[in-house]
Amino acid sequence: MTALLRIDDLSLARAGRPVLDGVSFAVSGGEMCALMGLSGSGKTTILRACVALEPFDSGKIAVRDFELQPGRVPAEPALKPLRKLAGMVFQAHALFEHLTAQENVALAPVHAHGVSPDAARARAGTLLESLGVGARAGALPRELSGGEAQRVAIARALAVDPPLLLMDEPTAALDPARRGSLAQTLRGLAGEGRALLFTTHDPEFARSADRVIVLAAGRVAEEGSPEDVLTNPKHPATQELLRTPAPKRR
Repeated sequence: MTALLRIDDLSLARAGRPVLDGVSFAVSGGEMCALMGLSGSGKTTILRACVALEPFDSGKIAVRDFELQPGRVPAEPALKPLRKLAGMVFQAHALFEHLTAQENVALAPVHAHGVSPDAARARAGTLLESLGVGARAGALPRELSGGEAQRVAIARALAVDPPLLLMDEPTAALDPARRGSLAQTLRGLAGEGRALLFTTHDPEFARSADRVIVLAAGRVAEEGSPEDVLTNPKHPATQELLRTPAPKRR
């Protein structure tokens, strides 16, 4: 399938220290891709750069036909096409605490895309129902479990029906049973033709992906199927990653 996300020779430094150093890969529609690496390897930075929350120094990012170039992040009005193409699910969910689950999901379509409040609420309800949290539509974020908050955050990212979904450590607050359920949910979203890119420290969850990319020293160290990368790792960085315990869930 056609690549929905293309990253070409992406480089970024902070305080003179390289964070990303020539990273290139693509993610196609219908594909789930896991981005792995030790803490500080640049995984989250890549996701943030893809949705114009992080500037980069050189290279190019293309989401379908929308291109991001090096230098200062464009002003928000210029990013409106990107906001329809890519949805981001943050590690800490980043739900607005004073809004219900349904209101969180309906917010962006109304205020950023001009959808009527009634239509936005209706779509929010449908999305929450499809993700198994329809009964929690009226709950505030503090009243949700970690798994419920994760699904609400996914619904919010899907509210404008983006073809690309980015997720930062989606299993960080989930127990093993709910990690398996989330993998099934994401597989269903990929089955609809979306491209999914998620960061993870969890090798077992990464096995649910179609492809695993391992970062080390700001570069792609190893890339391939979960079987090849996680069962028969060839690069020392991948071997070290698999020996390192995942960070404890908060």
